[in-house]
Amino acid sequence: MKKNRLKPKFLYGFLLLSIFFLLFLSSCAVAVKEGVRLSEEEKIQKAELLDSISEEKLLGYVKKLTSKDYAGRLTGTPEYKACARWMASHFEQWGLKSAGEDGTYLQSFSNPYTIVFVGGELSYTYQSRSARKKRKYAYEKEYYPGSNSGNGKLTAEVVYAGFGITAPELNYDDYTGVNVKGKIVVIEPEVPVSPDKSPELYKEWKPYSSYQYKVKMAVAHGAKGMLINDLTVNADIDYVQNFMVAQVGEAVIKDIFTGMGKTHEEVMEKIKSTHTPQSFRTRKLFTIENFTEHHSKGTGYNVLGLIEGTDPLLKEEVIILGANLDHVGFCYEVMPGANDNASGVAVLLGVAEAFARSPVKPKRSVLMIGFGSKEQSFKGSQTYLENPVFPKKKTVVFLNLSMVGCGDTLHAQGAENYPELWKLLSRANDKSSQQTLEPKPYANPGRPKLDADIFISEGIPNISISAYGAPTYPRTTKDTVKTITPQIMVKLSKILYQAILEIANTQQDFFEK
Repeated sequence: MKKNRLKPKFLYGFLLLSIFFLLFLSSCAVAVKEGVRLSEEEKIQKAELLDSISEEKLLGYVKKLTSKDYAGRLTGTPEYKACARWMASHFEQWGLKSAGEDGTYLQSFSNPYTIVFVGGELSYTYQSRSARKKRKYAYEKEYYPGSNSGNGKLTAEVVYAGFGITAPELNYDDYTGVNVKGKIVVIEPEVPVSPDKSPELYKEWKPYSSYQYKVKMAVAHGAKGMLINDLTVNADIDYVQNFMVAQVGEAVIKDIFTGMGKTHEEVMEKIKSTHTPQSFRTRKLFTIENFTEHHSKGTGYNVLGLIEGTDPLLKEEVIILGANLDHVGFCYEVMPGANDNASGVAVLLGVAEAFARSPVKPKRSVLMIGFGSKEQSFKGSQTYLENPVFPKKKTVVFLNLSMVGCGDTLHAQGAENYPELWKLLSRANDKSSQQTLEPKPYANPGRPKLDADIFISEGIPNISISAYGAPTYPRTTKDTVKTITPQIMVKLSKILYQAILEIANTQQDFFEK
């Protein structure tokens, strides 16, 4: 009886086939694990793509955004509109789909604005022996004209009015016992309750923390001007015709308190510890003179470019990468806004170009947004959320870029609130840059300070990234290109490209059914 024997050639063929099959399974497993299966050619292209995000290119964007052409990017101005069109032209050049109005990249909204011209003064007139003297305060070092000040000149007594709050339900009124009619009030920013130390109590005080409220209340009590103890340029103050405003620093506050029998520190401590107003007359004459021009019918823009997803189902979900395009304009010199927030826009453009040229396409859609009016009550982010390109419930995450250009450390605020998203962001950092990237909890229970806060209020997951470790000078003339650390912007661009691709192509279901 003959035994059946397999021929050697058949055995060799079978072994080779088995080896090829095992290699195929192994390569598939690697592809599944990474979430994206790349050919060798695609891997080379991707590496070259990330290398093309250069310091020179990103720094060039910052230089352009901070140039005199855009005059500090105050939303509503012709210069801001030109800046928005400049950003849109890049999206068009790279082939991003327009996601604005009427087939454009722009989403418009009403946005009044005020121009501050050179000149004017803030001064203190006082009696020295037998002569009257005037002390003029130094521009930028000691004061700034109010960004939304009325036009004109006001000389009046200053009255210290604490936080400028009238809140009967809280048994608190900074205007009790002082007559401010026709006078200049001196007010503090925020409220006497800390959102970090007393978050529940702060919720009751929060409506009184905005400068819009403080101006409205001062006008209601008959004041004609306001000195705000906050030495930066702030465009987030409502304009009231003939109401004069200046932002002041330590030198002005010291002159106001000198001879009053109390220090500023003592008064602030008493207000905060007892929640009792400490307002008082000073009988000191100050002059505010500003040259301004108000435009009540300004128009602002968001700039929106879309990278449409490739998966028939997942493309209905969106990842948003956003940065505020605007700044505070000129007051009366240009406030360049290099770190705040030309740096964020530069990184966004770097990531947008990388996606546009990438051989690997995202399964979920990716929306790039340059927001207007972050510095003027967040009208840009609010407008988007009122008219979203994708339903809010289909937004996987909003990645916000704010002041990412100075330092050597990145903070990811909100990362601890969304561990699954943080895991993908952290893994992307490990793959691309190995940059110091620290997860932080969402840490702003106070009034909104970032576009991220507006998205969070709508329940949209958010991670907001900022850089730390180097001096920065937001909303001053010192926030220039010279302060920028381009290396960290390049690293962040690579992290974000990799992270967004990971989030876009993972099969994970981010939405509760």
